[in-house]
Amino acid sequence: MKKIHVTTKINGDTVEFLCDPRETLLDVLRDRLGLTGAKEGCGTGDCGACSVTVDGRLTCSCLMLGVEAEGHEIGTVEGIADGEELHPLQKKFIEYAALQCGICTPGILVAAKNLLERNPDPTEEEVRYWLAGNLCRCTGYDKIIRAVLDTAAEMREAS
Repeated sequence: MKKIHVTTKINGDTVEFLCDPRETLLDVLRDRLGLTGAKEGCGTGDCGACSVTVDGRLTCSCLMLGVEAEGHEIGTVEGIADGEELHPLQKKFIEYAALQCGICTPGILVAAKNLLERNPDPTEEEVRYWLAGNLCRCTGYDKIIRAVLDTAAEMREAS
């Protein structure tokens, strides 16, 4: 099968790669580009472990073909930190112990950051609604919700 050349931006950097027409964006990110933060939990878009942003829109990378990334801007969990400095959201997840096994954490971080970019002052209900597409079997969600709400408050105070 002929490979297709794709040029896209990932976490702010222009990236070129070759991929099979049927290869998912998740597979490209993990297997071709070494960006292993996004995980395959279900392969059907139900768990959110593979969440990335595409042009600022939250997307399950297991449901998108790699060739569809052409000309778009992709954001992954690897792009959340600013170099060696963790994003406030990442710091709060550590502070609140809002992670355990780590399978869902990257997708939840991407989704939560996307929420805070759209709505810097979410209610608890809005956070729960926004993260409803991200399944976690370990934490029980309370610590995650508290970490997101505290991050939002801290970021508002800092601005």
